[in-house]
Amino acid sequence: MSKPFALLQELSAGLADLVTGVGNSIVGVRLGRSRSSGFVWKPGLIVTADEPLSDEGELSVTLPDGNVVATQLVGRDPTTDIALLRVENHDLQPFSMSPATVLVGALVLAVGVDDGAPTASLGVVSRAAGPWRSARGGEIDVRIELNLRLRPSAEGGLVLNMEAQAIGMSVVGPRRRVLVIPSSTIDHVAGKLEGHGRIPRGYLGLGLHPVVVDNDKEWGAMVMSVDPSGPGALAGFHQGDILMFWNGEQVQGLRPLLRALGPDSVGQTVRVGIRRAGKTHEVPLTIGERPST
Repeated sequence: MSKPFALLQELSAGLADLVTGVGNSIVGVRLGRSRSSGFVWKPGLIVTADEPLSDEGELSVTLPDGNVVATQLVGRDPTTDIALLRVENHDLQPFSMSPATVLVGALVLAVGVDDGAPTASLGVVSRAAGPWRSARGGEIDVRIELNLRLRPSAEGGLVLNMEAQAIGMSVVGPRRRVLVIPSSTIDHVAGKLEGHGRIPRGYLGLGLHPVVVDNDKEWGAMVMSVDPSGPGALAGFHQGDILMFWNGEQVQGLRPLLRALGPDSVGQTVRVGIRRAGKTHEVPLTIGERPST
């Protein structure tokens, strides 16, 4: 056998070994007509993609041995597309995540499940960049895009590098682009879901609308409504107030304010410069936790 064919055979055997090695940690997830994949994060706990769980119906998991069991939704975070499930009394094998460095052009393998059988898609990392924020406001540690074709049922499965390390979970982003939710984000978010069932988000209790003041020279956010029991009301905000400064920085619209209300903002006290009756003064505001809906 010539050397090129021998190398291809070696690669083929190695890819098959990767799928076999992770097979006891990959499960199928079913909700109504939706089919996706998940993986065992901790004993009895399964991480999967949140987006496919938008259907209605009974939630179940197909285990690696083919048995279908009911499962409990522990918590979900649509902003990072991570959901956590619990399966009781089953000896499932967790697959450890890796904070491995991801390089553009590196080969990766996305492993999932379809009708109880393993699936695999081979591709390359087409983009690897720094931290980013999803369209729903979730903070994700690394932006990883893949050039591969992912079966719908494989969404929520593991993405492996060629060293058999799980670098994250495969999800489908805007324009059907395949993205990876990295291991560090999964561990952070799933850990909070395990402990609290949801990810806390900052809450002001204010309905805001962007406005331009001072002859179109400065941006602000006008208070259109006030939750009587919310943090804004407790701080003395009134309808018609205009938020001009946030911790000393000029308010540049609503999006930066929303970014400032991440999970770590709950309980923080910020200095808000507001304009009322033509005068600007500073008000301390303690950020609350957004109520469950």
